[in-house]
Amino acid sequence: MSPGKQSTGPEAAAVAAGVRLKKMNRRVRLSRLALFTAIAAGPVALGVAVVSGPTTVSATPETTPTPMRTTAAAADPSGYAQLFVGAWLRSSAGDAATAQARLAQSLGPDVELPDRATGAQARLESVTVVRSAQHGPGRWWVTVAAQYVNASVRYFTVPVATDRTGGSFTVTGAPGVVAAPGRAEAAPSPYGVTVPNGELHSTVAEFLGAYLAGAGEVERYLAPGVKLPAVSPAPYSAVALRQVLAVEEAAAGKKLPGNGTAVRVVVQVEARDEAGRWPLAYEMELTARSGRWDVTALESGAVKNGGRS
Repeated sequence: MSPGKQSTGPEAAAVAAGVRLKKMNRRVRLSRLALFTAIAAGPVALGVAVVSGPTTVSATPETTPTPMRTTAAAADPSGYAQLFVGAWLRSSAGDAATAQARLAQSLGPDVELPDRATGAQARLESVTVVRSAQHGPGRWWVTVAAQYVNASVRYFTVPVATDRTGGSFTVTGAPGVVAAPGRAEAAPSPYGVTVPNGELHSTVAEFLGAYLAGAGEVERYLAPGVKLPAVSPAPYSAVALRQVLAVEEAAAGKKLPGNGTAVRVVVQVEARDEAGRWPLAYEMELTARSGRWDVTALESGAVKNGGRS
């Protein structure tokens, strides 16, 4: 082979390699341009651009996103009905421009206002929700009690509609006067053991004196880890214990039971202030420890065990 041909072979190979590299770079630039264009054009064009690139890639077909369905908790419109009845009872069709009439019409646009006699005044004192019941999707009946200044009470039921989200309400009809709710029979009290004067009796009396009248520190009567601040400022000047009843027989024993014995009691007290005497009652839980009784809970909202209820 001649020297000229030997030198020509490597040069030709280098030239060919350069041409291939230049074409590859061009295809890469074109692919990038197509990709950017596809991003601007939308998801379908993007899928086509991926397929047409220098490397074959299977494009993932576009899928319709699954709609998220959330069910709102049924919102109780009791407060809305209470506000409406208060405004409705204080308004009159003869003076629909008053603030109370406008409020009633905004809460129940299709509800007719009462036609009050000339000179008659609404002697309403307060309106309180008694109960509410849902009668189907978006349909509620709310019963409210209207108390007048002469201590008479009337009960009204109000139909209220809610939207699907539970965020909007409207009164759909005029209130109706109904009979007062029946009186329920209370279950027998579990507190059937009378607690005589003794260690438990004294602990309860001293604790409530500190809790309600500021007579001493509340902490000295609490079990370890229990946090229960006294009422502040103290609302009463004195507290007298009237009766202590317990569930467990251990509360009435002459001797203190073993450590860890817990008892539940209901306490009747008489608290005094400048305005008079007030009968009060508290449910409590106490636990025996080291020859004494410790208060571990006061009513159902007490915090026990160092902050855990």
